[in-house]
Amino acid sequence: MAFTPEQQNLFEACLSKYLRNDIVALEEGYRTNSRLLDCLYNEVQGSINSAYYGHAITEEEADYLRMKY
Repeated sequence: MAFTPEQQNLFEACLSKYLRNDIVALEEGYRTNSRLLDCLYNEVQGSINSAYYGHAITEEEADYLRMKY
């Protein structure tokens, strides 16, 4: 599934605070080569699922975020 740059920007701009924080933590973990990457990754995936099932993001947004992170 391909997403346009406009879709990607929109998907990233409208994230809930908890999901954004988890993504930032994962990116920081990658940057610092953290030993906790598996935990950080699972936290992001759980937050994506929580946002989707809590109707904070659409299925399309959830798919995009799962592919990216």
